[in-house]
Amino acid sequence: MKNFEDKWHLIAIDGVAASGKSTTAKRLAGELGYNYLDTGAMYRTVALNLIQNGTDNDDNYAVISSLETAYIKVECKNDQMEIYLGDEEVSGKIRTNEVSKLTSQISAIPEVRKKMVELQRELVKGKDFIVEGRDIGTVVFPDADMKFFLTASVEVRAKRRYADLKENENSKTLDEIEKEIEERDLRDSTRAASPLVSAKDAIEVDTTDMTVNEQVKHLTRIIHTDMRKEPQVYAGE
Repeated sequence: MKNFEDKWHLIAIDGVAASGKSTTAKRLAGELGYNYLDTGAMYRTVALNLIQNGTDNDDNYAVISSLETAYIKVECKNDQMEIYLGDEEVSGKIRTNEVSKLTSQISAIPEVRKKMVELQRELVKGKDFIVEGRDIGTVVFPDADMKFFLTASVEVRAKRRYADLKENENSKTLDEIEKEIEERDLRDSTRAASPLVSAKDAIEVDTTDMTVNEQVKHLTRIIHTDMRKEPQVYAGE
């Protein structure tokens, strides 16, 4: 087997909402000494810009036009990522439930995805990256060295999202969040532009019964032992 450092330069982590993508990818980047990129944060920043400017979110032309004046800058260094809207660092502001809901809507617009993909591809040039998002292995980086697709039950994902949102806002019930996740899964998997699907050469990991530490340990072991199968589902330890 080739030396790890000689073989893997780009690791793609896709998955459904609240499956553990972001936390696991960030921790994995820290473990392996890679840069970390959360592509979903970029779409969230587009959504935040629309909210702050009072743009009509149902007017696709207005949404697309907003991309011309929205200055989005991403800084990645090891497992740390900061995202800016203009001169303002907005990594915290993009994590509200309002932004999450709008992000799913506007990310289905082909022109929005095209713009974000261009930025994402430019960011990773010449560097080692762990990139996570919703179409990383299928559209953005189809030639990634290794691909993972994370899943989990809707019930568990809703509980994870509920716990996350309690830190910022507590207006949603667990049932409401579960329903929103189901609706988002449907939108993301059936949209015309870059639908959410697992790449044929991705390793699927069911995180339902895994803690974050277990997820990181599991993926690290797969990477280091080169357990690439097509396709194979790893359901846990």
